[in-house]
Amino acid sequence: MTFRRARTEEQREARRRAILSTAEAMLAEMPVAALSLNELSRRVGLAKSNVLRYFETREAVLLELLDAAWREWLDGLAAELRGGAPGAAVDERVERVATAIARTLADRPTLCELASASSGVLERNISVPVAATFKRAALANTDALGGLVREVVPELAEPAAQRFAGAAVLVAGSLWAATQPSAAMLAAYEADCALAAMRLDFSTGVRELLATLLTGFLARPGT
Repeated sequence: MTFRRARTEEQREARRRAILSTAEAMLAEMPVAALSLNELSRRVGLAKSNVLRYFETREAVLLELLDAAWREWLDGLAAELRGGAPGAAVDERVERVATAIARTLADRPTLCELASASSGVLERNISVPVAATFKRAALANTDALGGLVREVVPELAEPAAQRFAGAAVLVAGSLWAATQPSAAMLAAYEADCALAAMRLDFSTGVRELLATLLTGFLARPGT
């Protein structure tokens, strides 16, 4: 694909979207660490210097993708959570929230991959304006998640709901990294059944940890 110079705002926006969609397609093929700005530029049909006119670094591209993926996930989660029975016992509703979050996250490996790389990688090579924009978006997404949880579990105080939502993001990113073993680890698990017991399942881990966290927040009035 070869682009001519973008002269209008519509053309510049189309260029940005092309860069983002190309990066998203690459993440379906490779981990975050393997996605380079050089390869992104080649696939989108632009010189690297032209890509940098739209995004200051590779990390800036990926942070924008992360925000878009979180918002898309929240839309899907909202539809799923709002379909349950509101009169169920609180422990059943807690389990429903934890299960829905775990299942919908597991269905979005790109989101989980980006979330797992967020703090340690993606936030390390960006300017202050990009950092501030991303964190404002992350705060809005966390607030939205807390609101969705309180729709199902209104017994949860609003401050606790926000802390639970923030913890859910951390749990998802951390567990995703821990549940993607290397080829060497997979071979070790297969060779020794005792070691295989240490292999974690992402959906199960997220569901159990979030149910425990949510139950704990409910047991602490005023938090």
